[in-house]
Amino acid sequence: MKKEINIVWLKRDIRSQDHQPLYEAEQAAIPYVIIYCFEPNLISYPDVSLRHLRFIYHSILDLNKSLEVFGRKVIVFHNDAIRVFQYLNTLNFKIATIFSYQESGTEITWQRDKEISTYLKGQRIEWREYQKNGVIRGIRNRQGWDKYWYTTMSMPVLRNNYTKQTILQFENPFPLNDDFEAELLQYPEYFQPAGEIYAWKYLNSFVEKRGKDYHRFISKPRESRTSCTRLSPYLAFGNLSIRQAVRFIKSHPNFSFNKRAFTGAITRMKWHDHFIQKFEVECAYEKRCINKGYELLERKINSGHLIKWKTGQTGFPLVDACMRCLHTTGWINFRMRAMVVSFLCHHLDQDWRTGAYHLAKLFLDYEPGIHYPQIQMQAGTTGVNIIRIYNPLKQSKDHDPKGIFIKKWVPELQNVPEQFIHEPNNMTTLDESFCGVKIGVDYPRPIINLSEAGKKASLKIWGHRKNELVRLEKNRIVKTHVRPNSRKK
Repeated sequence: MKKEINIVWLKRDIRSQDHQPLYEAEQAAIPYVIIYCFEPNLISYPDVSLRHLRFIYHSILDLNKSLEVFGRKVIVFHNDAIRVFQYLNTLNFKIATIFSYQESGTEITWQRDKEISTYLKGQRIEWREYQKNGVIRGIRNRQGWDKYWYTTMSMPVLRNNYTKQTILQFENPFPLNDDFEAELLQYPEYFQPAGEIYAWKYLNSFVEKRGKDYHRFISKPRESRTSCTRLSPYLAFGNLSIRQAVRFIKSHPNFSFNKRAFTGAITRMKWHDHFIQKFEVECAYEKRCINKGYELLERKINSGHLIKWKTGQTGFPLVDACMRCLHTTGWINFRMRAMVVSFLCHHLDQDWRTGAYHLAKLFLDYEPGIHYPQIQMQAGTTGVNIIRIYNPLKQSKDHDPKGIFIKKWVPELQNVPEQFIHEPNNMTTLDESFCGVKIGVDYPRPIINLSEAGKKASLKIWGHRKNELVRLEKNRIVKTHVRPNSRKK
């Protein structure tokens, strides 16, 4: 008779604590295997980049250090999950239950889950999925969601205790090949280090010192790199749960001294789940305008402008600094993200889809449920949110007045004086000779007339709100995605 085993399937939840699938596997008192699958079908999808895979792999290595003392480890497979489960089911074990968190991912992950569910039911294998953070699967509107979120966050953090177990021995026919593993092992020093241990280091440093200026510097491209929580990649890949972060910040002795700053950070963690909940209800955010009326808004793709935007060569210093910073570090603050999307969609008049996957690959903290609703909000294609057209020149003067952030990431402008750093195109030939840069040669001239493009964009996007289909869709979106209290406002 085959020996029963359980499986814990990790996805975006690579941690040892406040982890319900691992907790339930322990409670079941049956030997269990912890697995992670690098799925070719998913990792070749256009929203995934090597930086994400490296973060995941190093998170697994970190988790294995914590599990080693218990004789446990995460077994890594390089194949689609359905193939892995089919293989595990042929061994001299009987799979009783698979434990995992629900995943609010792109449609391709939902299709994968449906295929796996059909297979497991056919094999009479139970699959227990648990709700992740404050996101609820299957709801049709936001009635009562806020109350649920606060209730979830107030619940005690789940303490995972592990029993010692002899590692179950079996051949892994789908290991990482040597070249792929060598790529994963390389980790650029400019990226935030991965794993649960570093997640807690960042959280501790935020409440101990960095977080006191959170509310003052949240919009500053340079200062925010220190004053923001910087927890986003750890939350995106589950090195920390939202509940762990919220409860730790609220219970810390420094909360009373930095209440405004810390409350602001917690509010944004609620927004984190708020946007993922939108995506959970309607994953169409990834591929089409959530307000179908905006599919009628005509935009002509300009490949030249797109290349310059992607590579940080637009001639607008703050936009270029942000894009180059993203390429190197994988992180910029919320306001700068909003600005680069606004610039793409409004000033350059490009469809949001032309930049969505590019940014997804650049963001080390890429979370589908936040990414696509946020991009559409900044692109003005919801018909519900206020349309914000961020003027990159104003943002530059307001939030990087001395051009310190600009000069770090656009070194061609290193010697440009403050009065010209936001508009280097205004320098005379003599000015250029003094600072050793030739605009149009060493650094590009602006690819558009900012004022004209801004006026045109405003008329276009605001004017389209009068479209009948936009109005009809707005009513549907409000009923589905907007919380009752917000509707009244």
